[in-house]
Amino acid sequence: MAGRTFAIGDIHGDLAALDKLFTRLPELDAEDTIVFLGDYIDRGPDSAGVVARVRQLMTDGPAKVIALRGNHEDAWLQVVANGWPEFLLPRGNGCYECYRSFAGLSVPGEDEMPEAAELEAMLEGSFLPADVIEWFKTLPHWYEDEHAIYVHAGIKRMHDDFFPHPSEVVPPRALLWLRDRDFFENYRGKLVVFGHTTTRTLPNELSTHTPDDPTDMWAGPACVGLDTACGKGGFLTGFELPGRLVYETRD
Repeated sequence: MAGRTFAIGDIHGDLAALDKLFTRLPELDAEDTIVFLGDYIDRGPDSAGVVARVRQLMTDGPAKVIALRGNHEDAWLQVVANGWPEFLLPRGNGCYECYRSFAGLSVPGEDEMPEAAELEAMLEGSFLPADVIEWFKTLPHWYEDEHAIYVHAGIKRMHDDFFPHPSEVVPPRALLWLRDRDFFENYRGKLVVFGHTTTRTLPNELSTHTPDDPTDMWAGPACVGLDTACGKGGFLTGFELPGRLVYETRD
């Protein structure tokens, strides 16, 4: 089928999962589009490898590739510009894993903390290659085709009775950071495909896709959630439109 779109959820540094997912997709061609929903880095063991693979697919892959900005890419841009220790220091955000990956060092233990020199590099973002920082800056906040609207986190309600098109959301960073049950439950309109919020924390009673498995892809009334916790103990999910086929890395 020509003109397919394959949306891929948050990868979070798990290159092995990304490569595995591509072995499970059908053969792609130039009429297909891959939309990555953002969050390529942090938490998983190989942030640098994931960034390199996505960039390689953008230039040499068999299909058109759209790589959206996630809140973690956005956060590192804030770190580089102004510093943001409140984002860097909580171990659950996985920033230490990101540093060790780009520095070519071993994956840190779950409770391991950065040494002084490592922390200094993290606080400045100085370990990130300049071309990676520039790539982060080019990543769009949203994408739309005939099948759906694609955003990292969701669309913010700006009026009492409707949600705007993402082009109208001000500031656009809200598309990257939103985590609001109002969107998941009450958005109505063109299908929105999003990541950011792990599906196991979404209102499972609203999902029409395997409601007996809250860790699986989430399909609400007018939006689909694809963050199935890759890089943090879960798996990676892809969603094909218009066929609404689901691909995942778990066996």
